[in-house]
Amino acid sequence: MRHRTVERRETTVAEREARNAFRAEEPKNTMTDYAKAEKAFHENRERLKSERLARESGVPVQPSRKVRSEKSAR
Repeated sequence: MRHRTVERRETTVAEREARNAFRAEEPKNTMTDYAKAEKAFHENRERLKSERLARESGVPVQPSRKVRSEKSAR
């Protein structure tokens, strides 16, 4: 069996500049759906853990609820 070698084509200056321009336009700190779900999971777990620990210690605690704004309440 013969091994084939693949020659890499060198990119031109225009191709490199275009690639760098498009790369710079990409947002740097976007969260993926997975990261958003993971963050929400950990925040919820910590909230539930603190509520459970408070319940076990016997201290009455009001559950944290998000307050709806006036626009969403209508």
